[in-house]
Amino acid sequence: MITITAIIRAKAGQENGLRDALLDVAAHVIDHEPDTIGFHVSQSLDDPAVFTTYERFATEAAKDLHNGSEAVARFFARAEALIEGEAVLHTCREVTGHG
Repeated sequence: MITITAIIRAKAGQENGLRDALLDVAAHVIDHEPDTIGFHVSQSLDDPAVFTTYERFATEAAKDLHNGSEAVARFFARAEALIEGEAVLHTCREVTGHG
């Protein structure tokens, strides 16, 4: 299993816009990416400007399909107006997991 974890900070006042943009990607995953095993979006309880995504892919090809999707392209087209600084991305091979 290949995973990507992203930590993303919204610009001041853009928390709802960033959440909506991430949820747009999540909806695309549900409808179009059967080999994306999970796409989870979380918003920090301590700092509502901080979001994380946790993405699980059955294969490298599934990860590449996701990263090349129109939904991800739409997200990055909107990102400059929504995101403060750079997103922190970690691409990993899952060692263990449950569910």
